[in-house]
Amino acid sequence: MAASRYRRFLKLCEEWPVDETKRGRDLGAYLRQRVAQAFREGENTQIAEPEACDQMYESLARLHSNYYKLKYPRPRDTSFSGLSLEEYKLILSTGGARRKGPCLDAGCAQRLLQGRSALCTVLIPWTSLRI
Repeated sequence: MAASRYRRFLKLCEEWPVDETKRGRDLGAYLRQRVAQAFREGENTQIAEPEACDQMYESLARLHSNYYKLKYPRPRDTSFSGLSLEEYKLILSTGGARRKGPCLDAGCAQRLLQGRSALCTVLIPWTSLRI
């Protein structure tokens, strides 16, 4: 039974994309690493908690298949900031924080939150933090 679980996880790892722009923080790369650790002996690995293993696989498979995106469709593909998907990808990339662009300078949060006074009072103090 461990062999079939191992093969299912391997198939999921093969299908899960790796985002090269998120070196060191990519979910696909992390998943591959964790599967390698969990199944050190490959198909011969003894699984202590098979139910938990199956539950984890099912959860990851639902994420990979966009189950929740399809179950709860969004009425519009926008957010409060008005940024495009490509702009978010740039910001979230590993080097994004070091780049200067239309929304990556010190006043980014202030511009994004203009006209949203309730959010501004809560979030503006956090814009000065350097992580």
